[in-house]
Amino acid sequence: MFKDRYGNFLTVLLIISIIAIVILLGYFGYDIYRKYSSNKDAEEAVDAFQEQFIKNKNLSNNNNIISNINEINSIYNNIQGNNGNDVTSNENNTSNSNMNTKPNKNNSNNVVQTQYQGFTMLGTIEIPKIKVKLPILKELSTKSLKKSTVLLYGDINEVGNFVIIGHNNRNGTIFSNLKKLSSGDKIIVTDCNGMQITYEVYQIFSASPDDTSFWERDTNGLREITLSTCTDNDDSIRTIVLAREI
Repeated sequence: MFKDRYGNFLTVLLIISIIAIVILLGYFGYDIYRKYSSNKDAEEAVDAFQEQFIKNKNLSNNNNIISNINEINSIYNNIQGNNGNDVTSNENNTSNSNMNTKPNKNNSNNVVQTQYQGFTMLGTIEIPKIKVKLPILKELSTKSLKKSTVLLYGDINEVGNFVIIGHNNRNGTIFSNLKKLSSGDKIIVTDCNGMQITYEVYQIFSASPDDTSFWERDTNGLREITLSTCTDNDDSIRTIVLAREI
């Protein structure tokens, strides 16, 4: 009788253990998938953002080539006309050439307005050492900080300092691995005008959330960036990374 009860207890215990293991595996599996999906979405958004400028640049280069060819043809036609060819025909060619060389305003590198997860992208940030490749969002809110990094202070890639903040989710996403950076590491920022600046880390320290003394620091006419996130052990302490353009 006792053996039967003991056997039933072990069976129930085994079933409960199996169920618990399945639940844990499902939870960790979902967490890994969510992390992978989030990173993939962010990387695709960064690539799409930057590709717009590459396309605009190539289109602008093509227009410049066409413009140069038309200008050369116009000069050549003028020379031929002065040597006794039909000047009227030459004037028509020159007129057509001038029409083709007018700049196309629609192809200029205007500021790009791109959305990510319902928020406006101001640029992108890449940190190769810790495999960060994220949009920089304009709107500062609890929801936007769950999605990516956010501009807190200053203007991206302008002379002076600007501050980018991001969550330490303690799972490798967003700025979770900021603590692994060291002096000399590179940070690459692309802004809405297509300008890409590489910054080099030169100082890392901890600060309180209320400490903004380093925001308006003297950059000696250079561009600088500040990254900020919570420490692993305390949400009330910030890990601060300072970097300057190279």
